[in-house]
Amino acid sequence: MTDDPVRERFARTATRLAELEERRREELAASVRSFVALGGDERALDAGTGTGSLAFALSPLVREVVAIDPVPELLAEARARAGAFPNVRFAEGDATRLELEPVSFDLVACRHTLHHVGRPELLIAELARVARPGGHVLVIDQIASADPLAALELNRFERARDASTARILSDADLRGLFDSNSLVLESSRFEEEPRELEPYLDLAGCAGQAREHARALAPPSYAATIGWYLLRRPAL
Repeated sequence: MTDDPVRERFARTATRLAELEERRREELAASVRSFVALGGDERALDAGTGTGSLAFALSPLVREVVAIDPVPELLAEARARAGAFPNVRFAEGDATRLELEPVSFDLVACRHTLHHVGRPELLIAELARVARPGGHVLVIDQIASADPLAALELNRFERARDASTARILSDADLRGLFDSNSLVLESSRFEEEPRELEPYLDLAGCAGQAREHARALAPPSYAATIGWYLLRRPAL
């Protein structure tokens, strides 16, 4: 189909992912409301929207959401579920090369996107570029251990499960990217998310020899650490 592992993986599993995200919609919406204080008139960007889960969570809290993803199959699933969210606009695009004006959003966000990007520094730089001075950047992603060996083992398993995984970063890695783009950390939190192995392999469409390999690398009891970061681009 394509030499792009992100496109290939998510084209195959778009419907499965959309159904899972739809079942979790209310839970994510409640988490976003509790973490980000919004006034209702903001213009927001969801970079790497996938099937629209974060865009839908933001929709009732802001004036407008622009949601961008490079995979047409994911966008098709998102649009099919967007009827209750008329202020969300979807577009195909690369979050590391946004075709958007600088300083044009009050809130810029990405969820579970960074670990699929080969050069995450480009994504963070783009998020910072399009955020207005005084605006906010929201990053939600899985976090690797600060222990290099544990991080290596986690990434080996995740890449075996899902070839679209580039690298799961540590908290220190992420904070370094934020600092290099002059983003000020306002708040953070970390959640443990238990993941049952077989459904987790199914979600990535992991089958055959790849599935056996991933099983062999899987930790005995897997709980992913999810980091939430709310950052501010300093005012001029």
